[in-house]
Amino acid sequence: MELDGERVSDRSRVEVDESSAENRATLSEELLDFTESLHSSIVHYEWKNGRRYREGNYKFPNDEREQDRLNLVHYAIYYLCDEKLFMAPFNPDGKRILDTGTGTGKWPIEMGDLYPSAELTGVDLSPIQPRWAPPNVKFIVEDIEEDWIETEQYDFIHCRYLMGSIKDWPRLVKKFYQHLKPGGWVEFKDSTSTIFSEDGSVTPDYKVGEMLRNLRLASERIGITMDHAPSLKGWMEQAGFTNIEQRTMRLPIGTWPKNKRLKLIGAMMASHYLEGVEAFTLIPFTEILGWTTAEVDELNAQVRAAVQTKGVHPLHIYYVVWGQKPETCLRKQPAVTA
Repeated sequence: MELDGERVSDRSRVEVDESSAENRATLSEELLDFTESLHSSIVHYEWKNGRRYREGNYKFPNDEREQDRLNLVHYAIYYLCDEKLFMAPFNPDGKRILDTGTGTGKWPIEMGDLYPSAELTGVDLSPIQPRWAPPNVKFIVEDIEEDWIETEQYDFIHCRYLMGSIKDWPRLVKKFYQHLKPGGWVEFKDSTSTIFSEDGSVTPDYKVGEMLRNLRLASERIGITMDHAPSLKGWMEQAGFTNIEQRTMRLPIGTWPKNKRLKLIGAMMASHYLEGVEAFTLIPFTEILGWTTAEVDELNAQVRAAVQTKGVHPLHIYYVVWGQKPETCLRKQPAVTA
């Protein structure tokens, strides 16, 4: 998609488009080309309140609606990262690459098309990946916090959008280190769960913020942090990674930015909230916080209204952090135990 060559600055303030209509019709038009339906197998699933979930600890649905939302987030982050699938100084040609929490498999499929000599593996708790894929791409169903099926080391491990899914991040970072070849790279991408504005338009009673605060509370009650991204660099240093770089970017919600690229990204993120808020809240709020379904529905309606409110300019901070396992690993890493 042509965006007039505009790029996203890491630090500059996001300029507001005062002429923007900021309406839902505009969002629908901008998002039309970015959603698609996928086929998926139904294995170890259960249905709750009309949504399909994987059995176990994962509290978010994996049905077709959720797959469409995950695809949308993939494209939002792709454009936020200046149309780059990775930022680490790494040449994928002929390399073994792992995508953890692969979701619908968009990332390894696009990497497989771009780098036909690379060998890509996508891993996820749910087998919701498409039945077709490039011949150099395969998918595995497993929990990355447990022992891995494949023991051969990788040249690159990609980890994106696992907010609210991992119980022990420091242990997982160490596991990535152990499963990388000497000289291999790891790259993490994720946002903070907090929301803010640069002009004061996001107030403490903003309903998206209220929803996220309660989601953090629900996650904390089951031992999961929603805000691991700012700590990734430190955990990588502790694990033994070197050449660590961190980039932070502003991730808008809504079509209010003046920058065309950010406007498109913001439209996608608005749809992410409009379509995904039920997925975020339904099970965590009812099963962990003890809310009624009616209470959750009421808050979700308020969140959808807040996302479409004119004059409010919400942002997340998005982190991209990458690092390298030393070519010569001088110190022995402690074994990762269950």
